Amino acid sequence: MRVIVITGSSDGIGADMARQLAARGGEAVALVLAARNGAMLDAVAGQCQALGAQTLAVPTDVSVQAECIALIDAAVARFGRIDALINNAGRSAHALFEDVRDLGWYEDLMRVNLWGSVWCTHAALAHLKASRGRIVAVSSLAGLVGVPGRTAYAATKFAMAGFFEALRAELKGAGVSVTTAYPGVVATRIRHHGYNAAGQQLGKSLLKEEGAMPVEECARLIIEGMEGRRREVVMTAKGKAGRFLKLVAPGLVEEMALAAVKAS
Repeated sequence: MRVIVITGSSDGIGADMARQLAARGGEAVALVLAARNGAMLDAVAGQCQALGAQTLAVPTDVSVQAECIALIDAAVARFGRIDALINNAGRSAHALFEDVRDLGWYEDLMRVNLWGSVWCTHAALAHLKASRGRIVAVSSLAGLVGVPGRTAYAATKFAMAGFFEALRAELKGAGVSVTTAYPGVVATRIRHHGYNAAGQQLGKSLLKEEGAMPVEECARLIIEGMEGRRREVVMTAKGKAGRFLKLVAPGLVEEMALAAVKAS
């Protein structure tokens, strides 16, 4: 039986990854599901159980280190091992830097998007080394290319990319793979729930949503990347092109980034 911990699994990409892993693995997989909303978490756990998987729902706020440690401890106490950790919990934000008056929520965002992943990974590392397991970090194309209005969000996702790239090299001899996923615009509500300039819930998306990737496809690509122990999963053709063009034509990439934002 494989034991997989998924943060941010009450909704969106995380919930769909849980359901797909349950459908693929059935009774051969145990899913440890973590998120802040306990009721939504229990609903996803029930869906996964109906597909045959064993589940453990652990309400967790990854911005609190003690809760990250408690999550990993609960997983090991229940199932005795950890074979994969999917660091998916995250929050969005969209605001022009000059419109921000109090930068406190920048720090809060970093605690969720970066430190939550760091703390969970640190707590799970010995168990993952014992199982020669897999680590997944769900970053964003905003972690490869800066997008206007996304200074806070891009900072957290660039930081994730750098941390897990360095960790991958450190763990190369230990048999633990590190896969960083870079989704583009995915059809979820994450942008609506993100911060605005005042540090409150934005309530809408300021990115162009036409052609957003279905959440099921995004979840599938991340799972395939994890199973194949791939270094990176860049989701879209535009993302792959943007990464290359950033090296040879950075001005053009800035124009592409501007084009991704709705006209105000």
